[in-house]
Amino acid sequence: MPEGLWERVKPLLPPRPPRRDRYPGRLPTDDRAVLAGIVFVLKTGITWRELPREVAGCSGVTCWRRLRDWTEAGVFQAVHELLLDQLRALDRLDLDTAVVDGSHVRALKGGRRRAPRPSIGLAPVRNTM
Repeated sequence: MPEGLWERVKPLLPPRPPRRDRYPGRLPTDDRAVLAGIVFVLKTGITWRELPREVAGCSGVTCWRRLRDWTEAGVFQAVHELLLDQLRALDRLDLDTAVVDGSHVRALKGGRRRAPRPSIGLAPVRNTM
């Protein structure tokens, strides 16, 4: 995790809940290590369970849980907006060519249909159970 990126992301992370005095459990994994694991999984496309402990120093399940919690808290939306604002301020944001990923843009109702869809079977079949 580059130092400059970490310094931008760190203030946007939600504070951790206080640990219990009695039966405090394990110490939570460092946020920076977890973020490095999340970025590694998203960049490489491996599954969370395949994340090597040597890369982030924590398990893929820990990274997945923290990703879920941070997404619900709006951390990644805030990081996205922050980085876009900084690129605009440096005049490094070029939107002349933009790429839209279909996994992030809804296809509303699939457009107009030209012909009715054919049925899969000839006739309804009785339940055999």
